[in-house]
Amino acid sequence: MEREASASVECRCPACESGLDPFTVDHFRVWAAELELDSGERWDVDAFFAAYLEDYFARVPECWLIVPEGNGKTTSLAGLALYLLEHRANASIPWAASSRDQAEIGYRQAEGLVLRSRRLRSFLKCQEGYRRIKNLLTGGRMQVFAADDKTGDGVIPTDAFLDELHRHKDLRLYRTWRGKLEKRGGQMGTISTAGEPGSEFEETRTLIRQSTPVVERRPGFVHCRSEAIALHEHALEEGANVEDMAAVKLANPSPRITVEKLERKRQSPTMTVEHWRRFVCNLATRGANAAVQEAEWDRWRVNRDRDEWLEIPAGEARWVGLDVAWKWDTTALVPLWIPEPSFRLFGRATILTPPRDGTSLDPGLVEQALLAEHERGPIHTVVMDMTRAEQLAAWIQDELGAEVVDRSQGNAMAVMDYERFMEALRNGWLRHVGDPGLSRHVLNAVARQLPGGDTRFDRPQASRLGRRGQQDTRVIDALTAAAMVHTTAAAELGADDDDDLGAYVVDLDEAQAA
Repeated sequence: MEREASASVECRCPACESGLDPFTVDHFRVWAAELELDSGERWDVDAFFAAYLEDYFARVPECWLIVPEGNGKTTSLAGLALYLLEHRANASIPWAASSRDQAEIGYRQAEGLVLRSRRLRSFLKCQEGYRRIKNLLTGGRMQVFAADDKTGDGVIPTDAFLDELHRHKDLRLYRTWRGKLEKRGGQMGTISTAGEPGSEFEETRTLIRQSTPVVERRPGFVHCRSEAIALHEHALEEGANVEDMAAVKLANPSPRITVEKLERKRQSPTMTVEHWRRFVCNLATRGANAAVQEAEWDRWRVNRDRDEWLEIPAGEARWVGLDVAWKWDTTALVPLWIPEPSFRLFGRATILTPPRDGTSLDPGLVEQALLAEHERGPIHTVVMDMTRAEQLAAWIQDELGAEVVDRSQGNAMAVMDYERFMEALRNGWLRHVGDPGLSRHVLNAVARQLPGGDTRFDRPQASRLGRRGQQDTRVIDALTAAAMVHTTAAAELGADDDDDLGAYVVDLDEAQAA
């Protein structure tokens, strides 16, 4: 049974009269071609916005579009709001911006499209004082207001739009509207450019990107999608030069933005490096000290096109890295299967979050996770720091019959783990199954240089204090577990299987002695 918000009204617009089905990209293109932009041109929908519409019309509940300034995202979203106002039965479309001035821009774009169309003017009434547009035939309405108007609680949206979300003081209004979508089977559309590093918007953007399966990745663009959320992100590729206009152009999908226009914009004496990086390159997401780049990590995810194995095969013996924490950080269990020295596969991580209310994680949950992994395939070795976990280590030996390797997490060993993990990743020896939890912890990590010049994995923020939910963006425990089990397993390979890996054994012994 279709949800309420998917119902359409009887319509005589050019797209409907052409026989096309509503709520499809082809139908939208024909509908939009009738409208005149403020430039005087007919609206030819850009390919990047059409790709965004594919997810929106597929009924994905939350759809994010992150694209640099000047690509026409506000105009495009205003057009989508009018399209839904015409074709959605009983449409209720709240539109929120960070301030009254920003809200005015969204309203003016929608109003202009109506006033320049004789057909739309015949049944859509623009009420400027209320920043509202009403459908006189259906009673549907689009209401534009500022996020700080404190008027968001009373709406039950069919479609809720948030403009320049990075400028909103926080995401409370977003969460309020998200909580009301189920009442009418509604959806949310979000548009923005990059935000302030460390902001709630950027933390949420990072979590979406790290925990949602990647559908497409190419220079300047990444598309992530699940049943719950879709992200279309246009940003300068990690590692690219912000002064390379060809690379910057790849992050600016509008055909109206050319390399020549970008060069003129960059050379303007009023342009600052900070504005260029953030609003033209969309680069506020990950710092230069990120330990592992997203593209690099995604490259070595196993799939049917590249590798035979999608998971560690059932019944295969495996190593397990275990990083134990009881009160604030997570406890992470990461299995590792090495059928040959050049193929080392991390399986799905188990990540246990403590109550974070002053009480400790139940040790029985850790035991259950180990038993579940042992049932998938026998665990022959667990690598862990036994500090404050001696009883758990004894249980592993007694109940699972597995060897326990006590592994310090001091700097000497952490440096070793970083070097061996990054070397194996560069060479393509390390693979992973795309587990969202492990990926999030890997991509959270930064590379911290120690006083002597060595480097180790570290958390992006040292403090556990901060906004509610910020703890999720600082945890790297699954990476810690993965890195230390990889170093230990690779050392054994160096001793037994491959002379080229012999350095692992020497270096590991030296680090343990230190």
